[in-house]
Amino acid sequence: MKNKILSMLSFILTGLILYTLSNIQLTYNAAIDDSSRVKTVYLTFDDGPSFKITNQILDILNEKEVKATFFLIGNKVEDRSEIVKRIYKEGHSIGLHSYTHKMKQIYKSEDTFIEEMKKTEDAIYNIIGIRPKIIRFPGGSIGHLDEDFHKKLNDLGYKVFDWNARISDGYVPSKAPDVLYKEAIKTSQKWNTVFLLMHCSETDKNTVKALPKIIDYFKEKGYMFETINENTPEYYFRYKKR
Repeated sequence: MKNKILSMLSFILTGLILYTLSNIQLTYNAAIDDSSRVKTVYLTFDDGPSFKITNQILDILNEKEVKATFFLIGNKVEDRSEIVKRIYKEGHSIGLHSYTHKMKQIYKSEDTFIEEMKKTEDAIYNIIGIRPKIIRFPGGSIGHLDEDFHKKLNDLGYKVFDWNARISDGYVPSKAPDVLYKEAIKTSQKWNTVFLLMHCSETDKNTVKALPKIIDYFKEKGYMFETINENTPEYYFRYKKR
């Protein structure tokens, strides 16, 4: 019972962090010139792979003929290798989203964070034979990333990607599909280069329902759909204060 309560509290805390980040303009990256007339959207999905939801999302992406980026949790990939293989074979990008997704463990120290990413990298390599180097901090990098830590990650070959648009499926997956759709539109309107945060865990049934309409919106607005890779300029929140 105690473990269940702690798990629920952790879930709520993560949601509050995501909610706070989604309502504050914190995104910073001088390497991206968002005044470009070319409109680009990166559809990103965290917290997978899941057996049912990730496959349903892949079906929609295939039907709509667009690609996305999946930031995977290491301890989920080992018994879901066929889904990881499908993501890779269908031309989507794969990134690292920690091994445990347990905040206290991940952020205990810089070394434990790096170990979480390395373990996830190894787990994915054992399945598809490549080592992803794009990473997303669980809950976002704000409060965790500073210039020195960023350099340490870059020296290891890792590139950091946060987001500048989102839907709230990460902490309220039961929100109606139409509400999730409207969130995607509202939070992305000011950007020519959109990094859209979504999720593909077992609870994200309504994300699946909202996704076709979200994709159609960006198509109608003339956005190009791209995947994040090692050549994509990093996009991260402001460094934490020393």
